[in-house]
Amino acid sequence: MRRVLLVALSTALGAALAVGPATTADAGAREFKNCAQMNKTYKHGVGKPGARDRTSGEPVTNFKRSKKIYHANRKRDRDKDGIACEKR
Repeated sequence: MRRVLLVALSTALGAALAVGPATTADAGAREFKNCAQMNKTYKHGVGKPGARDRTSGEPVTNFKRSKKIYHANRKRDRDKDGIACEKR
């Protein structure tokens, strides 16, 4: 019984080490230093799929939609509407 348990643990640990820990780089999402840097790549910002710009004027609708990129840069979403660095 003890041997079977050790073999199972060894196999699970080996599989976990082969995959490695999940990181932002593994997810393929780049974290930008600031909005100016992000807007060079994504002119109108990045938002979660289904996000809507909350503004009193004309809402931004042509932003890049990407859950991974948004989550890597969500601290850049000042108004918490699901779109980071939105720009007309």
